[in-house]
Amino acid sequence: MPSTGCLNVRIDPSSLSFDMWKQIPVPFYLSVYFFHVLNPNEVLQGGKPQVQERGPYVYREFRHKSNITFNDNDTVSFLEYRSFQFQPHKSRGLESDYIVIPNILVMSAAMMMEDRPMSLKLMMTLAFTTLGERAFMNRTVGEIMWGYEDPLMNLINKYFPNMFPFKGKFGLFAELNNSNSGLFTVFTGVKDFSRIHLVDKWNGLSKVSFWHSDQCNMINGTAGQMWAPFMSPESSLEFYSPEACRSMKLVYKEAALFEGIPTYRFVAPSTLFANGSVYPPNEGFCPCRESGIQNVSTCRFSAPLFLSHPHFYNADPVLAEAVAGLHPNPEEHALFLDIHPVTGIPMNCSVKLQLSLYMKAVRGIGQTGSIQPVVLPLLWFGESGAMEGKTLQSFYSQLVLLPKVLHYAQYVLLALGCVLLLVPIVYQIRSQEKCYLFWSGSKKGSKDKEATQAYSETLMTSAPKGTVLHEARL
Repeated sequence: MPSTGCLNVRIDPSSLSFDMWKQIPVPFYLSVYFFHVLNPNEVLQGGKPQVQERGPYVYREFRHKSNITFNDNDTVSFLEYRSFQFQPHKSRGLESDYIVIPNILVMSAAMMMEDRPMSLKLMMTLAFTTLGERAFMNRTVGEIMWGYEDPLMNLINKYFPNMFPFKGKFGLFAELNNSNSGLFTVFTGVKDFSRIHLVDKWNGLSKVSFWHSDQCNMINGTAGQMWAPFMSPESSLEFYSPEACRSMKLVYKEAALFEGIPTYRFVAPSTLFANGSVYPPNEGFCPCRESGIQNVSTCRFSAPLFLSHPHFYNADPVLAEAVAGLHPNPEEHALFLDIHPVTGIPMNCSVKLQLSLYMKAVRGIGQTGSIQPVVLPLLWFGESGAMEGKTLQSFYSQLVLLPKVLHYAQYVLLALGCVLLLVPIVYQIRSQEKCYLFWSGSKKGSKDKEATQAYSETLMTSAPKGTVLHEARL
């Protein structure tokens, strides 16, 4: 029979954590940093790219689950919607700031045409020239994030209707705002507690088809919000990320405290984005380039996009050396999740990822100039959330304060029990001492009693004749 703690964390309307699962009370923030290209003309002539990090541009992230449906096989299906609201007071800049970055549409289209006949490339060059398209663009933060009108997009959608999923504006985060991350079906833990929060299917699939091995296509772990309780340092955190089109596994690093609440910190292993030659299980994510970056072109409309840690942290050093202005370090660019091990609920998290574009000159397409092959960072973003306010106070009371009170209460009760046991023992000992003293006192006065008794007997005996009795006076 499951314990009370198990009943409280399972996905069931009667459990204490159900409302928290339905709408996570932790405020989430999306912080975006752009790599502003300082020398685009030099890059076109074959020079080394020089970038300047701009930001953060911070957005409050709102999440809520809908279409919650409980199934017969101990699972529940749901859609989680997200929306973003710009936070000027937390940001270093405004959405109206202009940023120079590679023109993703132009460079992606050029790379797709690399092995096509020269006649098609020349036609594309002419189309780019007519539409005023260049290898680099100067757009506002808001346009890059949430979309902008582009005549090239309209042209591509007209002649290649299935090439891009975008039908209107093109933006790197346009798909995320006011939308869901797919239909998740996870185990509730009501019938089988050992499978609680694990993903059964995503969009009706038990595995994806983006990659080249069954292991890489597997949908493992949870939906990335809560994990099974009763963790140990041998546990790992595994979750499926629709944005990365893959499952990720974090490993235990250390025990810590968050606002007085005990936590386990989990971090990304150095092999998370390693290439197949460094870490053979990742061979299925290839074709690979340098270790530390993952090719996501197969799930991102065939654009030569790469996922990594910010500033190429934990990647082959040649990647950061190829671009001036990058400074990878673990304090700023490593990701982590702090989990309360007893409940499996995140207390504090910061997931950081970078999106880069592979660029090079494509013979026959004039807009690419003499660009030397380079993986150029576009931006990096961090999704962070920390429990605070009344929710944190409630957690502290239930997870720290109450257990401490109960812990010390058992010693107080034990001491009280010992006192109550000692009272009758002491009373019994005291009673025995009184009896002993009485008996001892009686023994000491025996000679006096004998004398008194003899005197009394003489009084009671008749006096001999001729004896004069004297009157006793007080």
